[in-house]
Amino acid sequence: MVLGRLAHYAIDAILLSTVVAGVKRSTGFTCVSLPYFYYVVRKPRNLFSFLCSPDTESISNPTVRSLTEQYLGFGETVFNTLQGAVVTSPYFKRGGRR
Repeated sequence: MVLGRLAHYAIDAILLSTVVAGVKRSTGFTCVSLPYFYYVVRKPRNLFSFLCSPDTESISNPTVRSLTEQYLGFGETVFNTLQGAVVTSPYFKRGGRR
């Protein structure tokens, strides 16, 4: 009973994170401040993920910030996986925007 409820909450959290990733991707919003952008340009190990991630620097607690970044990153991963499956699937075709 408790494990079922816990699994349900975990799946809901994953779905919420995936929806946030999809909204961010479809709207094109980025939340990067200019000094942070300059830091990334000087050290471009993964420029795309830094430019397209929500601004978690405003979270003062480092543990909460790290957990938030991991949570949102997992939603991005799930969204990318689903998007890749849809693109390669013969059951979906690209339609024009209305």
